[in-house]
Amino acid sequence: MVTAEVTTHPRSAASEAGRPLIEIRNLRVTFPSGSREPKEVLKGVDLAVQPGEILGLVGESGAGKTTLARSILGVPPGPGRISGGEVHFQGRQILALPEAALRRLRGRHLSVVVPNPRAELNPLLAVGDQIASMAKIHLQVSGTEARRMALQMLRDVQIPDPERRMAAYPHELSGGMAQRVVIAMALICNPAFVISDDATSGLDVTVQAQILALLTKLAADHGSAMLFITRDVGITAHFCDRIAVLFAGEIVEVASREQLFLQPAHPYTLMLLAAFSHSPKLRDSWSVQETGRRREPSAGCQYANRCPIAQPVCRTQKPPLVEIEAGHFARCLFPVRHA
Repeated sequence: MVTAEVTTHPRSAASEAGRPLIEIRNLRVTFPSGSREPKEVLKGVDLAVQPGEILGLVGESGAGKTTLARSILGVPPGPGRISGGEVHFQGRQILALPEAALRRLRGRHLSVVVPNPRAELNPLLAVGDQIASMAKIHLQVSGTEARRMALQMLRDVQIPDPERRMAAYPHELSGGMAQRVVIAMALICNPAFVISDDATSGLDVTVQAQILALLTKLAADHGSAMLFITRDVGITAHFCDRIAVLFAGEIVEVASREQLFLQPAHPYTLMLLAAFSHSPKLRDSWSVQETGRRREPSAGCQYANRCPIAQPVCRTQKPPLVEIEAGHFARCLFPVRHA
């Protein structure tokens, strides 16, 4: 069993009853694949985020994390398209809204922090103008008020000499400072929901830790809920209330932080945790080479060819996502039990 340091989080939003802030229902996204049938990248994702909660989303590269993040906002990566399902924000199905109405939600109530700030920032505009424009567009404040808000956000994200940095251009900033600017842009309108899409993947570990701590603090200060997407399951032990595990376009486990790290139930979750273990024996026991052709979901469990405890039925029967104990869900016919 993998152990990890699980830090105490001051909020308990995950345990509070009430309507979710964001509720994703049976979301499906497909990509064209030439003459063959379209490839389904998200395969009926169900997920909910409570007000004020930080929900971690983990999984390996190619699992569909970024596709899910962008599809929540109604803009799946091209040439993908949303082929089914719903996204409810504050009880309203937003994917059915006209594009103009959905665009008004983005930035104002729904925001995203991207992993590549250089691609997000306009190289021809000073960063202060770019932050201020978010307030002007979405809050309809004056130019003077927008610049005051932008300067305050630069202070909030702890950029040194914020008055001077207001006039700086993106190429004049370090990677860490550029990421802070993107966070300022994402939070200036006090959005109810923020998506952090692997936002610190290109930074060194010291700056990464600073940015993550800052992002979660600011989200709490602004009262924002967050979907915290990362490939590093260890990070979620320090910053998330609950954690969802995504594999090949399906949610395979959802649990509180304590449940996931102390009592992981899905073999894929055990593999992710074992990858961070210092024990070679543990890593070897939960990591096996995939055998045979990757089967379609209708043929059984998608993880069967990589699972060290798979049974013959796993290759013929598709497992549902079931609640194995209060608040702990797993998509497995033989979930791991702990003494």
